[in-house]
Amino acid sequence: MTPEITPRSWAMVGALGLVWGATFLFMEIALRGMTPFWLAAWRIGFAAALTVAIWRFTGGRLFLTGDRAWGALTAIGLLSTAVPFMLLSWGLQYVTSGFAGVSMAAVALMVLPLAHVFVPGERMSLRRLIGFVIGFAGVAVLIGPEAFASSGDPLEPWGRVACLAAAGCYAVSSVTMRRLPPVDPIGLAAVPLVIGSALVIPMAWLREGAPVMPDSTTLLVVAILGLLPTAGANLLRVLVVRSAGPVFMTLTNYQVPLWSVILGILVLGEPLHLNLIAAMVLILAGVFVSQWGALRRLFGGHRTA
Repeated sequence: MTPEITPRSWAMVGALGLVWGATFLFMEIALRGMTPFWLAAWRIGFAAALTVAIWRFTGGRLFLTGDRAWGALTAIGLLSTAVPFMLLSWGLQYVTSGFAGVSMAAVALMVLPLAHVFVPGERMSLRRLIGFVIGFAGVAVLIGPEAFASSGDPLEPWGRVACLAAAGCYAVSSVTMRRLPPVDPIGLAAVPLVIGSALVIPMAWLREGAPVMPDSTTLLVVAILGLLPTAGANLLRVLVVRSAGPVFMTLTNYQVPLWSVILGILVLGEPLHLNLIAAMVLILAGVFVSQWGALRRLFGGHRTA
């Protein structure tokens, strides 16, 4: 099935970039009253409970045909939430936050060859590759020297491997999601969250001990994290990947650090640096080059790629 990129697709990807970009602000607040693994567990658990309730209310269907791809669905559940959340929680102890940000932007470059091989209609053209490289360069400029600076920790090489492995998890899960048979989108958002919860909660207990009831402010922030960037954004991600394809979905990875910096300036009063302007130009240029065909159809009514 050829990816169908519509104005709705662009709106959903824009909303995802903004929501996930704001996530770092809320996580910073939540981590003042909660340990990292339990934050991931509460966040995924809350999102799973909410999404399953909505899914059951709408009928609770999952596979819409006789095809039952439970193996692929289990892989999506582990690779889209549980495993990358834990890898990042561990890796961030030993690497700079800048390297972690660049790792997440690298998802777009990892998806390109995977989609080329495994997803019909997602061919890796030279134009697409150049566009995504330009966008990646924009993220590197935005983060600055910290992007590739060393933390000096002896476990830093393994921390970097963990961050890149997390990016690989997101790339593989997006491609696998696109290859699923016909499936209810709410069910596809709910079931992987349940699978992720089944792994993250026991791991949090083993690594950080029994959970401690956080204060009311932390609980509110965790609820927001579970509602918007986890439950709500996960459903949007499903809709984008299933309709517009995993390559188009990776445009979100370039937006997230951009929105994170912009919101830091607007909300936290952080200084505005010239590298933000340069990064915005590069990222927008990358989107323009990589999505030239979709932009022509959006604004000019052309049907050719």
